[in-house]
Amino acid sequence: MSAQALITEHLDLWTGAVTKKSSSGRGSNGKVELNGIKKLRELILELAVRGKLVEQDPNDEPAAILVSKMLQLRLRLTNTEGLRTKASDSLSFSDEYLCIPSSWAWVRLGNMAKFIDYRGKTPAKISTGKRLITAKNIRQGHIDLQPEEFISEADYTSWMTRGFPRKGDLLFTPEAPLGNAAIVDLDEEFALAQRAICFQWHIPEISEFMLIQILASPFQGQLVENATGMTATGIKASKLKEIPVAIPPLEEQQRIVQKVDELMALCDRLEQHTSDQLDAHETLVDSLLGTLTQSANATELANNWARLAEHFDTLFTTDQGIDKLKQTILQLAVMGRLVEQNAGDEPAKNLIKCIDEEIGQRVSEGTIRKPKALALVEGSFPYELPKGWRWEKLGRFTLIGTGATPSRGRPDYYSPPEYPWVTSGETSQTFICDTNERVSSLAVKETNISIYPTGTLIVAMYGQGKTRGQITELKVAAGTNQACAAIQPIIEDASHRQYIKLCFVKLYDEIRENAAGGAQPNLNTGKIADILIPLPPLAEQHRIVQKVDELIALCDQLKKRLSQSSETCCQLAEAVVEQELREGDRDAGF
Repeated sequence: MSAQALITEHLDLWTGAVTKKSSSGRGSNGKVELNGIKKLRELILELAVRGKLVEQDPNDEPAAILVSKMLQLRLRLTNTEGLRTKASDSLSFSDEYLCIPSSWAWVRLGNMAKFIDYRGKTPAKISTGKRLITAKNIRQGHIDLQPEEFISEADYTSWMTRGFPRKGDLLFTPEAPLGNAAIVDLDEEFALAQRAICFQWHIPEISEFMLIQILASPFQGQLVENATGMTATGIKASKLKEIPVAIPPLEEQQRIVQKVDELMALCDRLEQHTSDQLDAHETLVDSLLGTLTQSANATELANNWARLAEHFDTLFTTDQGIDKLKQTILQLAVMGRLVEQNAGDEPAKNLIKCIDEEIGQRVSEGTIRKPKALALVEGSFPYELPKGWRWEKLGRFTLIGTGATPSRGRPDYYSPPEYPWVTSGETSQTFICDTNERVSSLAVKETNISIYPTGTLIVAMYGQGKTRGQITELKVAAGTNQACAAIQPIIEDASHRQYIKLCFVKLYDEIRENAAGGAQPNLNTGKIADILIPLPPLAEQHRIVQKVDELIALCDQLKKRLSQSSETCCQLAEAVVEQELREGDRDAGF
């Protein structure tokens, strides 16, 4: 099957194999990766280096002659210029890791080029001067001038003693990251930093094919096989130069490069078309979800929801689409539009009255201190609430505390390990059933650790990455460190507690923005207490929580089906690739 036919006949697989991606970049639409097209690109490169992308021409000069010319040039450079890059001339059948056409030949990488690399400490960097190309600038197939770094003219002269990269040479990263390569296309002189190698080919015309060869999975597999190191995997130059490379005739190399460029351009167009479709789909989803939050009343919302529900399977086809649906559900919940109001419900002001009475009772009993008054500023509320609701600050109807970290120099604070002890990193869980560490009774007695009861909500006030603002719930009595806030609702009601929790999930981004500080912004118990909560009647809180649980479960089912479908599509794309490679071997008689 031709490469073009392979693309068009399996178009649904290449465009349908989409996976979640943690960060954006080429081949991604926001948070998704077009895995099928990525797999297609890899297949094109592999077919190219196996001799299956273009037809062989018996009139081409055999690659063995090309290799012979390389070895002659290597010998001449050794004698005239003191070339030191050299690999073994011998190759056995066991060294060959690919089946290649008879007109191709094997040669070790070190016999094809002069290796220019620099070791030791890179010269001091300055704001302007001679450009410095580091491993960070060498990407897969191109040189990225960002980040920009420079060294002085004097350092350039003293540093670049092993040779100067020329236009058309190939730059390679032997570690961190391993295996990136790009052809030099810069007109300006530049310095090459350590952890980068310049391949100066004895026959410069092979450079474009060698870029394909190095980026293809067979050669990348050889790199991994010969690499060393635990934390930063890399390959030594002595190992790198001995890797065998399959070389086609020079004329065939040119045809391969032309065909790869043509097919990669087709992949680019396919990728752009798919990304545009995903963008348009996302815009449609945003628009339809917007009709829900903009519904004037429960009846209009029900009608809009019914129209949306009819097309769930076609609308919500990505993880981020389903996540947006979840956020819309929570938004409707806290706006009072998810369930109908009941005129018979006791209004939220009655709930606050009961809470005030309970607080007064506890203060008189001496079990809690009188809470600080939290003023509400009229006109500062985000939106209008339904009748019977009211805006209240979290500290108005909860008790908020924190914890401490016992001295690590006191082993008796951690042994015997009696009480679960929560850190901010554990707040990513929905519930806390156990903890990574425990503290002793002595630690509770002598430090500021408090043991909070089951049902207490724990919020991360600071921590790495997305930690700040996360909320979880204790399923066991536990203490916390000082990076956590412990929230205890005055009214002991499971649905009331879950309503507070869903408010935190909905307000996650807004809560994080309230943090103060420099490199690591923090929340504190005061900022937590000041969080504005839309408080419904208690009976309505019960209905809201029940409806949210029901709809979020539906979203999770959608996401599970989506994951299974995407996984199947990716597996099918993988199977097509493997089948094509097997058939190519059989057709070629390998």
